[in-house]
Amino acid sequence: MVKRLSDIETGKNAVIKSFENNDIFLKLMEMGCVPGEIIKIEQRAPLGDPIAITVSGYSLSLRLDEAQNIFVEESE
Repeated sequence: MVKRLSDIETGKNAVIKSFENNDIFLKLMEMGCVPGEIIKIEQRAPLGDPIAITVSGYSLSLRLDEAQNIFVEESE
C-alpha cells in the first residue's frame, strides 16, 4: 500500500515509489531519494518536524512538507 513518507512510523523501512511535487523532485534526487531506494525513518523532532531518515547509506533530515511529497511503500 502506497503512503506518504510523513505517515510512516519511526523505525520502519520503506521503498520510494514516486514524488507528488515536481518542484522538489530534483532536490530530493540530488540527495539520493530516487524511486526504488530503501529508506528508514530514524527519528522525529519532538513536534514531528523535521524527520531524520537514512537513505543510500547516510543520514538526511527532511522537513515534514518535503516528506509529504514522497510516496513510499512500507517494506520489511
